[in-house]
Amino acid sequence: MLFLISTLRMYLPVLIKDEKGQSLAEYGLLLALIAVVVVGTIAALGGEIADAFSAIVAELGGAQAP
Repeated sequence: MLFLISTLRMYLPVLIKDEKGQSLAEYGLLLALIAVVVVGTIAALGGEIADAFSAIVAELGGAQAP
C-alpha cells in the first residue's frame, strides 16, 4: 500500500502537467461541433438541394429522382 502511495505521489504531478490528452480532447470536441453543423445544414437545406438536383437532371433530359 505504501508503494502505491509513493508511486502516485511521484507520477501524479507528471500526469497533471501532461497536456497531450487535453489537445486530443479539444480536437475531438471541434470535430464533433463541425459534424453537428454539417448535419444541421444538410437537414435544413435538404429539400432545396434535392429540388436543385432534380432541376439539373430535368435540364439534362434524365429521369426524375424519387
